[in-house]
Amino acid sequence: MTFSGLFVPLVTPFTSAGDVAYDAVAKLANEVLDEGATGVVALGTTGEPATLSAAERRGVVEVCIEVCLDRGAPLIVGTGTNSTTDSERALAALDPRIAGALTVVPYYTKPSRRGVIEHFRRLGAVSPVPLLIYNIPHRTGCVLDVETLCRLAELPNIAGFKHAVGAVDETTIAWLAAAGAHTDVLCGDDLYASPLLALGARGAIATCANAAPAAYAELVAAWRDGRVDAARELGNRLAGLAQAVFAEPNPVVVKAVLAAQGRIPNAAVRLPLLAAAPETTAAALAALHRLG
Repeated sequence: MTFSGLFVPLVTPFTSAGDVAYDAVAKLANEVLDEGATGVVALGTTGEPATLSAAERRGVVEVCIEVCLDRGAPLIVGTGTNSTTDSERALAALDPRIAGALTVVPYYTKPSRRGVIEHFRRLGAVSPVPLLIYNIPHRTGCVLDVETLCRLAELPNIAGFKHAVGAVDETTIAWLAAAGAHTDVLCGDDLYASPLLALGARGAIATCANAAPAAYAELVAAWRDGRVDAARELGNRLAGLAQAVFAEPNPVVVKAVLAAQGRIPNAAVRLPLLAAAPETTAAALAALHRLG
């Protein structure tokens, strides 16, 4: 399949006792789909997968599969580590009803570009679902050039990329020009969603869309349909929300906003994250209010 449109990387709500609130996961997934999202992402960075147990991760995925099957919406699941062997095992065990696996560039170990290519060649060979490569160098410590990105796009079972380099830099411009009709590139930085859509990204995986799904769905649609003035104006307004939401580590602020909206039980996160400061939450709520 092709990956385009808005995919919302769901937060993982917790109960007052600290357990995963699976009912709230399902509710939030349905809400963002009601508001125009194309699909959802389970166990992305926004979902705090590193602090969930294996059983909790399976539970979140099962809930999201049920919602997406019922709604006819694609589900992307975050998986993979900096170990090729462990990533192969995790991918091989994925439910084939999932539309795609969001698989991060190996982090911390800083492999060579040849090593990155071989890593994804092996993962693509064992995965029962298409892979979306998550390119986020400020977290992985691994910077990929355009030549490497193009070689990755040619590998079997690589369906696209989440591009989150924290800038509209020379590589981003050249990569989107080269990607063209050959692969699907989704913007992974909320602040740069509008510029990357203007440059040719097929859609976005946007944390802020947990709180403002309709606005982000409209942003993607406006750029897709060539409504440039409307897209530019909305993108400029959404930039303020992104700046407010990412004033503290993801997803502490967006969870605080969702809790204030009454859409999840509380704003709890798990250590090493801490809850958002009241003033940060207030600033994000004000930015959301300005969207109208």
